[in-house]
Amino acid sequence: MTRIIMNGANGRMGKVIAGLLSADPEAEIVAGVDIAPGDTAFPVYPDLAEVKEEADVIIDFSNAGIVDHLLEVAAEKKLPVVLCTTGLSEEQLANVRKKSAEIPILRSANMSLGINTLTSLLGGATKVFGGAGYDIEIVERHHNQKLDAPSGTAIMLADAINDAAGGTYEYIYDRSQRREKRDSKELGISAVRGGTIPGTHEIIFAGPDEVIEIRHVAYSRSIFGNGAISAAKYLAGREPGLYDMNDVIAAMQN
Repeated sequence: MTRIIMNGANGRMGKVIAGLLSADPEAEIVAGVDIAPGDTAFPVYPDLAEVKEEADVIIDFSNAGIVDHLLEVAAEKKLPVVLCTTGLSEEQLANVRKKSAEIPILRSANMSLGINTLTSLLGGATKVFGGAGYDIEIVERHHNQKLDAPSGTAIMLADAINDAAGGTYEYIYDRSQRREKRDSKELGISAVRGGTIPGTHEIIFAGPDEVIEIRHVAYSRSIFGNGAISAAKYLAGREPGLYDMNDVIAAMQN
């Protein structure tokens, strides 16, 4: 049984994960951390340092402002962290790398098993289609309440493509001021916001006389919750280091 501390227990993702774990025989939440009130089946503390329960791993879906404190306390408690909070600064990312020498930390811009598997597939696709001169575009669509654009997932997908191409692509977010033909080394990233559109990411490989489109649609937050739970089960008991969802997927394939 994997014993989990849920950081951000009364937030949207905290509630989703609690619901998923209520039917999971292999893992459970033994304590939560949140400054907001809520109705939970486990004790919730305002600070991770106050948690008394024994645990194997922390799942964090909170906000960037408390990540440094989270990692500090987690290192003191020798607890692995599945770090799902996004929007970290370069200084915070450097701290994540530093703390990973003391405890296992798994970080991903997107916890979906589907997105992370897709990211792995893009490497091979880019070497084939990019190498053949196909143009590559990413179009992401989200509801009208999403604050950032493009999404962190779109950048994650673009980075996977660019890494496979040896870093030769230039990210283009806006062509409105350009009156020129598309360069072969452009990687266009477009964002659509409207209504209640579910999170959608499309990768387009456009070549002579054919177009290949790869599409992922997130219909609920459960996909991120399931990914985080899989990551927590994987990370518990690991050696210190910096992990990502590719490690989780690789373990599933063995």
